[in-house]
Amino acid sequence: MKLSTKGRYGVMAMVDLAQFAVSGPVALAAVAERQEISLSYLEQLFAKLRRAGLVTSVRGPGGGYMLTHAAEDIRIADVIMAVDEPIRTTGCKPGTAIGCIRRSRRCMTHDLWEELGHQIHAYLSSVSLADVCEGRVYAGPAHAPTSSFSEIAAE
Repeated sequence: MKLSTKGRYGVMAMVDLAQFAVSGPVALAAVAERQEISLSYLEQLFAKLRRAGLVTSVRGPGGGYMLTHAAEDIRIADVIMAVDEPIRTTGCKPGTAIGCIRRSRRCMTHDLWEELGHQIHAYLSSVSLADVCEGRVYAGPAHAPTSSFSEIAAE
């Protein structure tokens, strides 16, 4: 599965907004510059985010966009779905007669990929904008256990 530009840029822009809107509205031009995203593309994404109730716009001098909820309450999955990005890992479309293998049935691995999609959605639903802003999503080498599996199994 590959997340499209809409999903990635939508999340990047919302994380930027979560970080910089603490003192007031943030201009989309500033987000576009910091994130190196086209301003016209951001305007399209923010129209969708506004319709989904995730951001609000403030007009006039010093205007811009703000989150409608606390960053802790906005989930990454909500942002991705708001910009019309489906979280799918199967090749077939729900509700159609054509299956994964272009017949009227699913492929043998359909349930595997379907469950992967559910797991991805569950993970993205468990991560908030605040988690990303505060670096609580990466459990890389610095967070790895000190003993290996073979050492534990030998005990």
